[in-house]
Amino acid sequence: MVHRNLGRAAVLVAGLIGFFVSAPRAAAEVIATDAGIVVKQPDVAAPTRGMTMHQVAAKFGDPVTKIPAVGKPPISRWEYQGFIVYFEYDHVIHSVAANS
Repeated sequence: MVHRNLGRAAVLVAGLIGFFVSAPRAAAEVIATDAGIVVKQPDVAAPTRGMTMHQVAAKFGDPVTKIPAVGKPPISRWEYQGFIVYFEYDHVIHSVAANS
């Protein structure tokens, strides 16, 4: 029974690792423990959901790169040294750690 659960956990971990590896700039550490699967969040301070572009610039400075908005609703991206910020209109919808 334990071996069967470990086998399932290994398959799940392999799938999660494949997901994180295929995401080109996202970074997280996937850890298999006796208690289950744990995804460790990166230790990088990054903007939180709902912050405005003005608040992000005031707190984190100017980004290395600004990618203009595309689509409807318009989604833009600011790239910093340690993280990437995605905006819908002028509000943060997501931040991810960038690979070094």
